[in-house]
Amino acid sequence: MSQKPDEYFIKKVIKGESNAFGALVDRYKHMVFTLALKIVKNREDAEEVAQDTFLKSFKALKDFKGDSRFSTWLYKIAYYRSLDYLKKNKRQIETTSIDISEEYNIASMDDVLNGLEAKERAEIIKHALQELTGEDAVLITLYYYEDLTMKEISEVMGIPGNTIKVRLFRCRKRLATILEHNLEQENIHSYGRQ
Repeated sequence: MSQKPDEYFIKKVIKGESNAFGALVDRYKHMVFTLALKIVKNREDAEEVAQDTFLKSFKALKDFKGDSRFSTWLYKIAYYRSLDYLKKNKRQIETTSIDISEEYNIASMDDVLNGLEAKERAEIIKHALQELTGEDAVLITLYYYEDLTMKEISEVMGIPGNTIKVRLFRCRKRLATILEHNLEQENIHSYGRQ
């Protein structure tokens, strides 16, 4: 992938070189698809949303002002396209009921996870993210995997920055609960195999 900044390709596209948009698609296709998948929960639907996102962003590229990063602008389109897709198909963001009444020691979870191999840890976290609600999974993904700032996430999701901070704290607690439950189940299964 080219190391040229997004603005380089944006200018080329605006000048009529539509093939330059392919570099932006290559750069962001995985994240746009992942974001859509977290919300629509179906690969085929997520592919459709991703295509729709890139089509809309291509058509609207001349309106991109550069007030935020291109990736933030694109993720916002993907986020709202995903929600529109659910609404159009009379579906809602899936939610998972999690009892968070008990306090969990997140630091002890880190100790357990640090003992796991990196690949195994990534797989456990991936499965735990799938158990979060669509919006919570998107929030965690944008913050930890895409390194967006709270301000950028606020722009993407249309939620005030202070609310993002609170929701991120709650998401981490839910994720810790899910991880603890999954790790307990894994330990029980491992013990049963011995």
